[in-house]
Amino acid sequence: MTKKNFFRDDIYELVKIFDKKIDIKSEFSNDELVNVYKSMVGIRKFEERAADLYAKGHIAGFCHLYNGQEAVAVGNVSAAKKDDAYITSYRDHGLMFASGADPVKIMGELTGRDIGCSKGKGGSMHIFDLEKKFYGGHGIVGAQTAIGTGIAFEMKYNKKQNVCYTYMGDGAANQGQFYEAMNMAALWGLPVIYIIENNGYAMGTSIDRAVYDTNFFNRGLPFGIIGTDVNGMDFFDVYTKIKIAREYCLSQSRPVLLEMKTYRYRGHSMSDPAKYRSKEEVDSYKLVDPISQIRKYLIENKILSEDDCDSIEDGIFAQMNEVARLSLEAPEPEVGELYTDVYS
Repeated sequence: MTKKNFFRDDIYELVKIFDKKIDIKSEFSNDELVNVYKSMVGIRKFEERAADLYAKGHIAGFCHLYNGQEAVAVGNVSAAKKDDAYITSYRDHGLMFASGADPVKIMGELTGRDIGCSKGKGGSMHIFDLEKKFYGGHGIVGAQTAIGTGIAFEMKYNKKQNVCYTYMGDGAANQGQFYEAMNMAALWGLPVIYIIENNGYAMGTSIDRAVYDTNFFNRGLPFGIIGTDVNGMDFFDVYTKIKIAREYCLSQSRPVLLEMKTYRYRGHSMSDPAKYRSKEEVDSYKLVDPISQIRKYLIENKILSEDDCDSIEDGIFAQMNEVARLSLEAPEPEVGELYTDVYS
């Protein structure tokens, strides 16, 4: 009972750790900040190219784009350490790109080619890169929360000083397995950081119509799991909150829950026209676009000029065109590939 009473009485005091301010200029060199910008632009241009390939019939099945949410993935990876792990839902291209995976392998998977990270058999919803500790996109809503908790269990069991960043959307945060996972993570003191990417909609249903308490960061309180909301459109806020959460998670052997308040510019998937949102709503979020904000920071701090930024974006656009070309020129998997990597 002591353990339960401790967290009931003191958890609101613990949440104050997220009030800590971090001096960004001491955290990043100019070159590192430029690389942050490049990574975020890379995700945006990759997704725009994927949308084009999907429209032309080169990508089959579902395709869920990350446009607008780039600061979450890049901010997370920037605050992570070597051998930290990532697992997410089917909106997975951006996080895998940010983790340093080869974009040709990602696009190759989307287009069903043998150069894909899963030999073209997984497609958009099931990309994976073990080398980068990216444990995949997962198509079953909320299922990855239990898997991510299991990855964290392995880390603690083997006394690793790492955490598993376990992503889900606001819709998945209502799934039962998430609460089972949080209970076990709290009971066993697992190094898992649950990240809810709250982009306002579970498919086409707004959070206001789906949940009573829209403060998702409170979902861990019954388990003694501290949480906070994060400006998911702001790279610096994401970086700061992830860094604080990671330090607390490992030093106190406690899981953490972060709610990234972000926004997707496209529909739920490429087949969704998103008529449930107004143009005015989408445009209002574009005023705080995460890429525009980091670009503004670089220019105001005289790290890059407007021309430098334009040149970088043009170069990345050309790079993603090359990524698309290489993926389309690669052969499709041999028929025999159907029989590999399966259990019998």
